[in-house]
Amino acid sequence: MSVRGNVFVALALAGNLASAFMPSCVTVFRGADSLRARTHSRNGVSSMIFDYPAPGVRKDYPRPPLEETSQNQRDSAAFSQAFVDMPRPDRPLKVAVIGAGLAGLSCAKYLSDAGHEPVVLEARDVLGGKVAAWQDKDGDWIETGLHIFFGAYPNVNQMFTELGIRDRLQWKSHSMIFAMPGQQTADGFQRFSRFEFPDLLPAPLNGLVAILLNNEMLTFPEKIQFGIGLIPAILFGQKYVEECDSLTVTEWMKKQGVPDRVNDEVFIAMAKALNFIDPDNLSMTVVLTALNRFLQETHGSKMAFLDGPPPTRLCQPMADHMLARGGELRMNQRISKIMLNDDKTVKGLKMQDGSMVEADAYVSTMPVDILKLMLPDEWKPMPYFDKLNGLEGVPVINIHMWFDRKLTTVDHLLFSRSPLLSVYADMSLTCKGYRDDDKSMLELVFAPAKDWIGRPDEEIIQATMEELYRLFPNEIMRDGSKAKLLKSAVVKTPLSVYEATAGRELYRPVQTSPLANFFLAGCFTKQKYLASMEGATFSGKLAARALADAAMAGTIPLKETAAVAA
Repeated sequence: MSVRGNVFVALALAGNLASAFMPSCVTVFRGADSLRARTHSRNGVSSMIFDYPAPGVRKDYPRPPLEETSQNQRDSAAFSQAFVDMPRPDRPLKVAVIGAGLAGLSCAKYLSDAGHEPVVLEARDVLGGKVAAWQDKDGDWIETGLHIFFGAYPNVNQMFTELGIRDRLQWKSHSMIFAMPGQQTADGFQRFSRFEFPDLLPAPLNGLVAILLNNEMLTFPEKIQFGIGLIPAILFGQKYVEECDSLTVTEWMKKQGVPDRVNDEVFIAMAKALNFIDPDNLSMTVVLTALNRFLQETHGSKMAFLDGPPPTRLCQPMADHMLARGGELRMNQRISKIMLNDDKTVKGLKMQDGSMVEADAYVSTMPVDILKLMLPDEWKPMPYFDKLNGLEGVPVINIHMWFDRKLTTVDHLLFSRSPLLSVYADMSLTCKGYRDDDKSMLELVFAPAKDWIGRPDEEIIQATMEELYRLFPNEIMRDGSKAKLLKSAVVKTPLSVYEATAGRELYRPVQTSPLANFFLAGCFTKQKYLASMEGATFSGKLAARALADAAMAGTIPLKETAAVAA
């Protein structure tokens, strides 16, 4: 049978399975007016297939059985255990870890598990880096970004398990929900289009059924054309995925004959959610990597919200774990210069307060743009460091908006599909720590932000309100007669995660540098989860393993004194 025939058979099989499991009286995917399936269940089967709350209803779901369904999750657990099982070093390494974001705290956590002694140096007075958050004068939390946790984040999920805080993730229904701007339900509310993943089916069938049963965004012929375009990725695997880094999403779709409407209806929203840029610029490798994880792991696309601000609910437990094993955390410690020995290895870190930090080894988890500014002149010609010039951060704007009443929204992440917004969520509904039964707090990602990052906050809020008039046509009015905006907060990050434009993979460095005592971590470094919380966490773990292996091999020159000088 031809390859094309195989794809048709797979799609047909998924459709037949969907028909077999779905009672004929079930009506789904007709917008917000039927967000709860209108069924007369036959032996309760329908509720087993699609289980999601109606708009305005708060509902969390049990943690999915990731260890049973994901080899990546099992591999992550084994990787973590390897640190614990390592022989205890005769002389633990003192490691200065620059940065207390997810990469730095992950690296420090696993170094301490291996018996070494990390000293984490954080320039600010808050943990988290790109997931930092702080409270305003009213006590409300302001977050750097809208952070969503996926089932396809094995190292992040493993971290929650190892820290004993799995209950802090609030898992939502297995859905991907897209707003249909300009379309309203019969009672005037925003319409949504849902992709529902049936719990009864394993991957990739559950994903195929989710795609096949939604006919509001793509027609069946368009799905077939898209499926045919994906054949090379299915046949040639990771090698093909990496080769596609030379193409933008738009270029790949034209090359594969995928209809433009697939881009317009789905991938503009997905591109902005994945890397805050449009498909005309985003590397296709990013999309294929996400699709691979979401469709090949049964619970890969299932989403969870953290039950409060990341610095207190995730980062602090990571720091506490490391501190309990002999590590150290120093806040408000900003580096002014990396000092070198004659052989170009690191001698120490000169701090802005004039002090010096010396250790056996050093790990930088600084964002790539800051790292480039901090590089010693002696390092810049080295190919390893020179290629960092091919990477730069993407501007990101995160917005918080508090309204005087509850808006009719959904307990989930929502793809806005509007020109200026990427994704949003009503955090008063989705997050226990921000719960409010009387008012709504929308958290929205404004993207692409390149043309807006330098504009006044007032202009950004006004532009966002214009989008909200379309997303909440029955509840937010231009004349202010209905829901009123009580306050807002705009968080601008001029250079956030690395911008994953076409061709960037060639510039991403591995965690081990040419210098014996200097290592890198951060989502921009080479690892298979790209620019994400998972990528940052995994990079820290990889750096910790490289350091622990180097310690056992004796390739890191040890300082004469065991203590870190300061």
